[in-house]
Amino acid sequence: MSEEKAGSYKGLTEARKRANKKYNDRFVEIKVRVTPEKRSIIKDHADAMGESATAFINRAIDEAMERDKKN
Repeated sequence: MSEEKAGSYKGLTEARKRANKKYNDRFVEIKVRVTPEKRSIIKDHADAMGESATAFINRAIDEAMERDKKN
């Protein structure tokens, strides 16, 4: 990064704000409450699996629903 650009960040551009909104509008949030200890366990496990906590949680949900369908 050039010296000129290094300290010139002025925040998100309007184009970036629109792009972020378009991306986020594709999703909904589901909140899950866990203890800080459980959060750490989930995050550590996800890291060990090479995925984000969100990706791990989504995979766990998908796998559980698939197992439930078979029963």
